[in-house]
Amino acid sequence: MLVLVSGCELVADEGHQLALLDVPESFDPIPVPSHNPTTRAKVELGERLFSDVRLSEDGSVSCASCHLPERAFADPRPLSIGVHGRTGIRNSPTLVNIAYQNLLFWDGGAFTLESQALGPLENPVEMDMNLGALLDRISSDASYQAAFEDVFGQEVNVLTLTQALGAFQRTIRSGGAPIDRYLSGQEDALSASARRGMILFENKADCASCHSGFLFTDQTYQNNGLTFAAADSGRARITLNSDDFAKFRVPTLRNVGISAPFMHDGRFFSLEEVINHYDRGGTNSRGQSGLVRSLQLSDMEKADLKAFLLSLSDDFILSGLPDA
Repeated sequence: MLVLVSGCELVADEGHQLALLDVPESFDPIPVPSHNPTTRAKVELGERLFSDVRLSEDGSVSCASCHLPERAFADPRPLSIGVHGRTGIRNSPTLVNIAYQNLLFWDGGAFTLESQALGPLENPVEMDMNLGALLDRISSDASYQAAFEDVFGQEVNVLTLTQALGAFQRTIRSGGAPIDRYLSGQEDALSASARRGMILFENKADCASCHSGFLFTDQTYQNNGLTFAAADSGRARITLNSDDFAKFRVPTLRNVGISAPFMHDGRFFSLEEVINHYDRGGTNSRGQSGLVRSLQLSDMEKADLKAFLLSLSDDFILSGLPDA
């Protein structure tokens, strides 16, 4: 069971930047951009904004509406639902460890957490918020006025709004999973089935060709053999390169035990469905990656692979900061 806790102690560097958040030993330090140093007050402001439905046009949707903490900051619905009940075309992925992502969104359409924040805010099927109206709405709240003055020394604007949201999201991070304990030397952290599954993951099933590193993603964009919808061109929407049609970001596999459904459009509700898709070798769709091929896994091998995937879910997730 994954239990949410609220943060670990931050350590200030020489620039008084609270950058060294606690992460599992096998992780790199969380990168913090120099243009948006982390402070306690900024993270707290961002956390408040993250859960505020007033950031949406009709006051019905917040960032947390589609990124539920108890589901590893993912959305249990196949397609996320925005203002006025409008349905999008993609599933909202987990935000855990998002600070490590080199590009954001399923298609890589944003370069930073700060710029990413504008996407959902302005998207007509998500929050559909006019930025000018949003700034007026926040400025009319005296407590927000005081918070922005305290954190940034100025009133709210688009830059400070996105910096606060980015600072909070950078603190959403792994608290450690069975695989992390195993890699640290605790051999009994993984069952025999999960250990066999790890061998399959790295060899016969070849999942590690794309799902590598401590995040279990190489952060590339692949066509993984799904039947595709013409309405969503994937990475090609950004690059305008036809070779990128139906390619989507390789997602992290951390917390797959609690972050279903899977794929960019939430079409698979279980790990069994995902494993069966790859075992079949995809659908031989146009542009399918050569890495997706028939695996011919036995029922036992499928069960072992699932056991390993479940070992990637955190024992707890850290977000925000603890009380001083």
